[in-house]
Amino acid sequence: MTGLVTVLGSGAMTNTIEGIVDSDVMLVIGSNTTETHPVIAVRMRRAVKKGAKLIVADPRKIGLTDDAALWLSQHPGTDGALINSFCHVIIRDGLEDTEYIQERTENFEALKEAVADCTPEWAEKITGVKAEDIESAAQMFAQADRSGIYYTMGITQHTSGTDNVWALANLALLTGNLGKHGAGLNPLRGQNNVQGASDMGCNPLFYPGYQRVDDEANQKKFEEIWGTPLSLKPGLMATEMPAEITEGRLRGMWIMGENPVLSDPNSEHVCKALEKLDILVVQDIFLTETAELADVVLPAASFAEKDGTFTNTERRVQRVRKAVPPPGNAIDDLTIVNLVTARMVGNSQIKTLDAATTFDEITRCWVNMAGMSYERLENESLQWPCPEKDKPGVAILHENGFPRGKALFSAITWREPDENPDEEYPLILSTGRVLYQYHTGTMTRRSEVLEESAPSPYVEMNPADAENLDLTDGETVNASSRRGRITLPVRITDRVNKGMVFMPFHYKEASANLLTNDALDPVCKIPEAKVCAIRIEKLEDLPV
Repeated sequence: MTGLVTVLGSGAMTNTIEGIVDSDVMLVIGSNTTETHPVIAVRMRRAVKKGAKLIVADPRKIGLTDDAALWLSQHPGTDGALINSFCHVIIRDGLEDTEYIQERTENFEALKEAVADCTPEWAEKITGVKAEDIESAAQMFAQADRSGIYYTMGITQHTSGTDNVWALANLALLTGNLGKHGAGLNPLRGQNNVQGASDMGCNPLFYPGYQRVDDEANQKKFEEIWGTPLSLKPGLMATEMPAEITEGRLRGMWIMGENPVLSDPNSEHVCKALEKLDILVVQDIFLTETAELADVVLPAASFAEKDGTFTNTERRVQRVRKAVPPPGNAIDDLTIVNLVTARMVGNSQIKTLDAATTFDEITRCWVNMAGMSYERLENESLQWPCPEKDKPGVAILHENGFPRGKALFSAITWREPDENPDEEYPLILSTGRVLYQYHTGTMTRRSEVLEESAPSPYVEMNPADAENLDLTDGETVNASSRRGRITLPVRITDRVNKGMVFMPFHYKEASANLLTNDALDPVCKIPEAKVCAIRIEKLEDLPV
């Protein structure tokens, strides 16, 4: 973990979007790229046309499977076992990059021991992927000169999400694909400025720039910059907050640009927690489902109504310029924060910051952006790390080494999901997005054109499962889990395997997250939104 802090800590791509077209092999795992990152999917398809091989590992038949040399349809929640079996095959067949491992990594023997028994036959029993396909995929990935890994929340939103990412880092290191053009370890960010928010410390473990808050040197550094005492104690993750509210230890919350009533797993539990708060403040551009619960709503400005910077998935920092004034009483986020702060501490004690002076402060806080300025960003975008004002940013991370010296292999043991199908709830639910809707639909569902293209919720079900339940395509069904129930129409399709169902989570009228599991990864505290046990029933079979 330490050796890959700028990869795993930030969730940023090690490589560039443009470089995808120069890949020899691409492994896309846990990412419905054509629908969630269509621009990146275009680059992948261009690479295939140039001769690159595409491996898609996804339980569901997604758009990219049509372009794939191999489609590995693993059971949901078994990604870690699949990745470990890749590493086993590569080591077994002597396909690892020995020179790279010796010069640039450590702890290889621990990895070798950890995957010694992770044979393709072992993995087939867990994942459902044929052993020969596992071998072909591992060999294809290892034998190519430039192999890149691309993943999203299909990898991370599990109780083993951290292990899954570490396993992928193992695969990239094992084959010498970190620090190389057209390769790398590339998480694709799910929203337009998630990377920028992470970079700026929107995580209770870090100050800006992934500098830990429980480090005394960092504490002193930021106390000097900000002129105020700071705590060494990390705060709560957002996913930990509902339990803290329920227990009475958290009594107020200010939510900015987030809609947890629809986006968080086990959302009924989230709603009950929010209703217990002494005060809930929501700052957003629309009156979201979460804002409807708020005591105070602060109307914010959209991206086109304010100045600032966004940082995208490849670490590229870009200027955002105010094109039109905010409507009505809406104000940009920074001004709202300034006004509230002034009321809290007194106007004489607070200096009002604008976007430009705030960015100047960022460059003092984090060396990886020290070489940036509004002047430079006026005519170009820059990728971090960009520590020097007279040099361009770094496009590919780790070309010349790792922050800790040598990268560290991790010994990962696959763990099954928190909740598996049983007699009462016999199906596995996985959730995701569709091309025409975005996240909780706060913006896209207000667009008539987009809403016409994808207007309503549904559940995808395999024909064999539908036949067992005597269901017809389009029939409205009841879907329930241990946490909640919804009704929605069924789509009978072979896009999902027998025993699995899929729902998009955008729709408030049948919110998939009323069903999903809020069990957390023990390290990063991300919830297991991608796997839970549910039951589908005909409405006429339900008791009145």
